[in-house]
Amino acid sequence: MQRRELLTQALAVGVGCVAHGLAFAQAYPAKPIKYIVPVVPGGASDMIARAVAERMGKVLGQSMVIENMGGGGGVIASVAAAKAAPDGYTLMQSYVATHGTSPATRKLPYDAVKDFSPIGMIGVSPNTLCVNANMPVNSVPELIAYMKKNTGKLSYGSAGAGTLTHLTAELFKLESQTFMVHIPYRGVTPALTDLMGGQTQVMFPSLSSALIHSKGGRLKILAVTGKSRHPAVKDVPTFEESGLKGFDAPQWYGMVGPAGMPPSLVKMLNDALNNVLSQPDFKERLSGEAVELQPMSPEAFGKFIQFDIARWTKLAKERNIQLDS
Repeated sequence: MQRRELLTQALAVGVGCVAHGLAFAQAYPAKPIKYIVPVVPGGASDMIARAVAERMGKVLGQSMVIENMGGGGGVIASVAAAKAAPDGYTLMQSYVATHGTSPATRKLPYDAVKDFSPIGMIGVSPNTLCVNANMPVNSVPELIAYMKKNTGKLSYGSAGAGTLTHLTAELFKLESQTFMVHIPYRGVTPALTDLMGGQTQVMFPSLSSALIHSKGGRLKILAVTGKSRHPAVKDVPTFEESGLKGFDAPQWYGMVGPAGMPPSLVKMLNDALNNVLSQPDFKERLSGEAVELQPMSPEAFGKFIQFDIARWTKLAKERNIQLDS
C-alpha cells in the first residue's frame, strides 16, 4: 500500500513538472529579455547586437533590452550571463574573444563550454592582412619574401595581447615561417594609427576596420580570410589563393544563454534568431561591418565554439602565449 502511494505521488510530481514546462514554453516570453553585450556602446559588436535584438524582439513578440557590459575582454559580461537563471530572460552576444581566443590564452572565471547554452551563430566578418602604404610589397608572397630578407626589422601591431589580431599574426608567422616583432596596443584604433603612420608595418585587422583606410590610400590590404573573396574588395585574394592553405581567422558573433536552459526554449530562440537572419534586408543592414550571416543549429554552434577554442589553444601552446586574466 505504501509503495502504491509513493508511485502515485511520483507520477503526480512528474506530470506536474511536464505541465509546468509546457505552460512556461507557452507563456515565454512574458517580459522583456535582457541581452548582454560584452563591449561598450558604439563598436561593431554593439551595432550587430542592437540590429539582432530589435528584429528578434519583434519575432518573439517581446522587447530585447541591450545591456552593455564592457571590461575585462568580455569576462565581466560572460560571468554575469553564466550566473543568470536559465529561464531565457538573460542572453548574451558571444564572440571570438569570449568564446574563442580568451579561453585559449587566459585563466578565466568561467568555462566557455560548460557554463553556457549555445543558441546560434549570427555571422562572421573576415580579417585582413594589411601593410603600410609605403611598404614595397603588393601581395602575400611578396611580403613573405620581403620579411625573410629583412628578418627582425618588421613589426606588427595588435589590439592587445591575446586578441584575434595578435593570434592571427602569430598564426601567419608560424605558417609562413617568418618573424615580426609584436607591438600590442590598447585597441584597434591606435594600432591602425601607428600602422598608417609607419611606426609598424603589418597588421591583421577586420575588413570593416581596414576598408575605409584602404580606400583612402593609407594602407594596403593584401589578403582576406574566408573561403572566397569578399564582395567589398573583389580584387583582394584570400589567404588560400595567396598560398597559405587552410588559413582562416574570422571575427565571429553568436548568441548564448546560461547552461541548463530547456532544449525546447533553446530551439524557440534559435528559430527566432534564424528567422531574423533569413530576412532579405538584414544582410544589407549589417553590410557596413562586412558580416556574412551564418545561421546554425544550437548543436552546430556548440561544436563551432569548441573547435575555435581548440584551434587557438593549440596555437597558444605552440607560440607559448599564456596570459593572466
